[in-house]
Amino acid sequence: MPWRIRPEGIEVRVRVTPKGGRDAIDGVEALSDGRPVLKVRVRAAPEDGAANEGVRRLLAKALGRPASAVTLEAGATARLKTFLIAGEGEALAKDIAAVTGR
Repeated sequence: MPWRIRPEGIEVRVRVTPKGGRDAIDGVEALSDGRPVLKVRVRAAPEDGAANEGVRRLLAKALGRPASAVTLEAGATARLKTFLIAGEGEALAKDIAAVTGR
């Protein structure tokens, strides 16, 4: 799974497609090295952090959390990013599994 439960919430590995035409979570895919990532597309361009903010808000909305509960931990300028979603890890894992159909 592209997420990992941590004491403070859940860590999610994301592959972002900026300027993707719509804001959506497209499911889970495996990278060429076999690592799973959550595929996300956002309308925002990758300029001045707009795409990162779009992903942050999309994840928060999909999981029913406030945007302030989602923080970018790694990958600010890369397509592969790591987000931390604060909250009860087990419940968040179930919620994200439901969103992705896993």
